[in-house]
Amino acid sequence: MKKVLVFALAVGISAIALGFPMETNGHWVHAYPPKSQAASNQAGSGSNLTYQGGDILNAAKVRPIFWGSYWSKGTGASEASTMILFYEQFGTNSHYGVITQYYDTTTGSTRDIGLSTLLSSASGAYFDSSNPSSAKVSDAMVQAEVNKCITATGFDNETIYEVFIDPSHYSSSGGSQSCGGHHLAYCAYHGSYTSGANTVKYSIEPYPSCSGCHWTGFTTLNDAQHFACHETREAVTDPVNAWWDTTTGYEADDKCAWSPAPFTDGGYGYQYEWSNAVSGCVQ
Repeated sequence: MKKVLVFALAVGISAIALGFPMETNGHWVHAYPPKSQAASNQAGSGSNLTYQGGDILNAAKVRPIFWGSYWSKGTGASEASTMILFYEQFGTNSHYGVITQYYDTTTGSTRDIGLSTLLSSASGAYFDSSNPSSAKVSDAMVQAEVNKCITATGFDNETIYEVFIDPSHYSSSGGSQSCGGHHLAYCAYHGSYTSGANTVKYSIEPYPSCSGCHWTGFTTLNDAQHFACHETREAVTDPVNAWWDTTTGYEADDKCAWSPAPFTDGGYGYQYEWSNAVSGCVQ
């Protein structure tokens, strides 16, 4: 996601289009705008990504958090199972492999991003059958849910905690919202926040139930996988301040978001990824 302040989401999509890397209280938000913003947000012809000196996740894991009773039965249970299968294969396939060219030097030597089994089994997912307290799910609510998961499962510094909410709920930050809200400004986002001595990496994955977050020919699950692909790779390459384009403020997946066209492989939805090696978008 292009780097923006948490409160920048509240002032609408223009802030997302114009924002430059900034930080407030150690909490970053990187918002994926809807496809109507593809032309103004897509920066594939820009500069290569530049290393900013921070950590990458070299052996990343994902703990999907399925929040609400929807995910425990019927369609919701089937969708959750398919998302788990997506994560189980994503970290060792070629679409994730593109980001193994990126690295950090924070340990005193060069440490590359490696292929990683992001989720080894369904037991790695966290199901919370209690529903959010309101249809409008704030960032504070998302962080509280992540903290609830960490209390139950333990914290891991290499893990991205990715929160899925159902079709009857939507994400909201200030005046900007995801599918289901009245002011669509983003489809998903990732960020980090400080909890005690830990820097928690997380994302919110709202249910992609609107045309602004739907790609032609994709199923709803393909749309969800597409956003999970984007958020996961960006959280790995830029957990807080690692790899992004200093000319535009874009992270790796931003530079190829919505254009070239998202695609499917093996039945799963993906998007192109920026490669410094070729200075362009690759599958």
